[in-house]
Amino acid sequence: MTSSTPIAESNAPKAIHTDDTGLIAGAITLPAPAGDLPGYRAHPASGGPFPLVLVIQEIFGVHEHIRDVVRRFAHRGYYALAPDLFLRQGDPSRLHTVDEFRALAGRVPDRQVLSDLDASVAFAGASGKADVRKAAAVGFCWGGRITWLYAAHNPSLKAAVAWYGRLTGDRTEAQPKHPIDVVSALQVPVLGLYAGQDQGIPLPTVTALQDALRAASETSSAPGAARSEIQVYPDVPHAFYADYRPSYRPQAAADAWQRQLDWLSRHGVA
Repeated sequence: MTSSTPIAESNAPKAIHTDDTGLIAGAITLPAPAGDLPGYRAHPASGGPFPLVLVIQEIFGVHEHIRDVVRRFAHRGYYALAPDLFLRQGDPSRLHTVDEFRALAGRVPDRQVLSDLDASVAFAGASGKADVRKAAAVGFCWGGRITWLYAAHNPSLKAAVAWYGRLTGDRTEAQPKHPIDVVSALQVPVLGLYAGQDQGIPLPTVTALQDALRAASETSSAPGAARSEIQVYPDVPHAFYADYRPSYRPQAAADAWQRQLDWLSRHGVA
């Protein structure tokens, strides 16, 4: 697993650190159809079973910021689990540039990722500490895109939250569909958290998704579409929640985090 936060920047803020006091937290190995997969999980040290939150990584892998997010959820009473979804195609901890990370992400097949997330739910349920009847997926950046796909794939989820995930793009053998393509199959409600100044996710694509959600809400094949919502923060950039990067915007990040917690509670993941 990646041991540190990637792409250090001299003008980055000091990253938030969430300790593991009162938690059971650490690296795990979970069985999956394609072979064992590493990951990181945290949950309260006593009590349970706890509602499950799958934390789906950024393009940089399961680095320290993602592990910190896992601990943040655990302190709120969740069993949080972040599977390392790139390791079959390459090790993010050995990469140094954004282009290298993008190339690695492009080699990871969506079908593999969805299967590994299914395996993650099964692992959490088998632990006896996670209540998989109250499960959600939360993803950031690369993981935000995957969150939309998983919300269309797994009807057993109660809810999902996509933080600035890409909505469309080139279609490849590894990535044959994007969120805009699966809206008509959306099974669970998704809260989309987007940035008005995101240079990689233009606002017209967010508007197009909103239009697709409205159209899909009129059909019975997409029960999650009518209950999904999009929140756009007009004055912030991509990765506004990433507190280890210059893109971090504390006010928007705090508001979006609370909206996320409220969303999970509203939909029975609490």
